[in-house]
Amino acid sequence: MNNSASPTLAQALAQAHTLGLARIDAQLLLLHTIGRPDAGRAWLLAHDTDALDDAAHARFIALCQRRLGGEPVAYLTGRKEFYGLPLQVDARVLDPRPDTETLVDWALEVIAPPYLNAHAPRVVDLGTGSGAIALALCSQRADAQVLAVDASADALAVAQANAERLGLAVQFQQANWLAGVDGRFDAIVSNPPYIPSADPHLAALTHEPLQALASGADGLEDIRTIIAQAPAHLQPGGWLLLEHGHDQADAVQALLTTRGFVQVQSRNDLAGIARCTGGQWPLAQTVK
Repeated sequence: MNNSASPTLAQALAQAHTLGLARIDAQLLLLHTIGRPDAGRAWLLAHDTDALDDAAHARFIALCQRRLGGEPVAYLTGRKEFYGLPLQVDARVLDPRPDTETLVDWALEVIAPPYLNAHAPRVVDLGTGSGAIALALCSQRADAQVLAVDASADALAVAQANAERLGLAVQFQQANWLAGVDGRFDAIVSNPPYIPSADPHLAALTHEPLQALASGADGLEDIRTIIAQAPAHLQPGGWLLLEHGHDQADAVQALLTTRGFVQVQSRNDLAGIARCTGGQWPLAQTVK
């Protein structure tokens, strides 16, 4: 690269590639650096000979170095799109993953007519983090009453700010899962922590909040708690839907079946891995 002249956008991307950065990550960071986060990757191709001034180039390389150090792109840019919604995220919350959209799709199915014709559906999202699941559901079902719960006041602050910015009428409550949550719901959804506390993969996730990732020796501690609490908060015929690890579907199915859920089943994520498991609380049963 000619140091006497400012690099082009194409040259900056090539430099990021040389550093070892994934192309999509470099493109998102470059769009963020030049103040065009919504322009898209096609725009970069059309403007690949545009010059990047020295200050912007320095900011871009600094972001690339932080990404190489393990920081999620979403934290570096302060934004992540989820279910078509532009969310603001930072290190107070988990970086929303595209695979979690599978959970949203399933939740929309179980609260869709003809399942619920008598009333607007009530849904609670446990461990809401950035608010991704709750906000996605509210955006698709404006008539739904959606409650977002998190034990972290910091996470709720992020989620509430997203709701206000997007104009979505989600309610929020600070609670440890369903403890202290009132009423019954047509669907309980959650992407809880599910990584075993000794899992070596946690070492690569040090920039994300540990309490949103790890859950006991086998990764199922929080899922067990939610399954135990859920029946007392479900309408007869209501559904509990849980995201979990790539190898936990059988274990979660067994926990749901033992607790008395029916129609227990799993759904695959974008890679074809059983990533979400859920069950329906029987119509004839009510837990007090």
